[in-house]
Amino acid sequence: MDSTLALARELIARPSVTPDDAGCQPLIAGRLQAAGFRVENLRFGDVDNLWAVAGDRGPLLCFAGHTDVVPPGPAEDWHTDPFVPQLDGDRLIGRGAADMKGSVAAMVTAAERFRAGFGERQQGRLALLLTSDEEGAARDGTRRVMETLGERGDAIDWCVVGEPSSRAVLGDTIRHGRRGSLTGHIRAHGRQGHVAYPDSADNALHRLMPVLTELAGHSWDAGDDDFPPTSFQISNLQAGTGADNVIPGHAEARFNLRFSPALTPDAIRATVDAVCQRHDLVCDIDWHLSGKPFITRGGALLDAVSDACQACLGDRPVRSTGGGTSDGRFIAPTGAQVVELGPVNATIHQANEWVSAADLTTLSRIFEDVMRRLLTAGD
Repeated sequence: MDSTLALARELIARPSVTPDDAGCQPLIAGRLQAAGFRVENLRFGDVDNLWAVAGDRGPLLCFAGHTDVVPPGPAEDWHTDPFVPQLDGDRLIGRGAADMKGSVAAMVTAAERFRAGFGERQQGRLALLLTSDEEGAARDGTRRVMETLGERGDAIDWCVVGEPSSRAVLGDTIRHGRRGSLTGHIRAHGRQGHVAYPDSADNALHRLMPVLTELAGHSWDAGDDDFPPTSFQISNLQAGTGADNVIPGHAEARFNLRFSPALTPDAIRATVDAVCQRHDLVCDIDWHLSGKPFITRGGALLDAVSDACQACLGDRPVRSTGGGTSDGRFIAPTGAQVVELGPVNATIHQANEWVSAADLTTLSRIFEDVMRRLLTAGD
């Protein structure tokens, strides 16, 4: 069996529902140590993080990923046990096959081959960063590892994140940036009362609705060649006691903005505050910033990944900043060039998640080609 496929199956068989690593990282650590990597386990709270480096000096190329997966959901929705990998023709089925144990396996086997074939000529450093806290709170994973590296004065120059970036076929899309994500939880205050006596009450939901309507219709920015316009979406709305004859004294809404570098979190918060004041809304707002936008518009990494896709697939990928957030949001602010490349994302977080076994083999070849282009001076 192909080594990448075999490793992917071993990883899927470990039920590493976030933040539990379930033994994935020790398995990988042993293989990387055999390939000449210095391996550290950086555990913060309940989260395991693996930091492995080969080489002593020079620019640092890092491949980043996660060993944790989302819960599989109801067992009856799966045709097979989600943690017993199944091979159905070319389909490798199991939780994490696409997101992202397949990519992690491809990184490891690519690193093994690169070290075996080019280790003596390696110019620069090669690293793998793995966490068990990407699908969860994302507080004690890559974020904490980057803080630790910063305290050491160690900086990543180039980072390939193995998130499933492809849309229809492997390598058709790479992500060279991501939008920022800012969530607001607004609580509007009024006065509860009987619906038959509205003059004695102050309907908090009536107060809140015009604010939400204006924010939903607001033109935040026009986007640019790399980013779509900022999106404002209401995700939850709650009010009332459940009774038909009670005017709500409080109303709550949760909303999210996916925003481009044209906006800052402070500018967004200021706009929301101004709209609330304009409508005389008495409210409290809690904010949570999941990540700021980032973009790699050019440079050696983007060229190397695009050239490797061309060499291995016969075509160059489209560049995109779409999708949700990734751990790239913790790496890019340190000054690193960041590109995301991984398998087709059609079934991620779904029951019967699967990935093409052949694609994993090819993805490993692409990763190895990127290593060669950046760390061997053109060999």
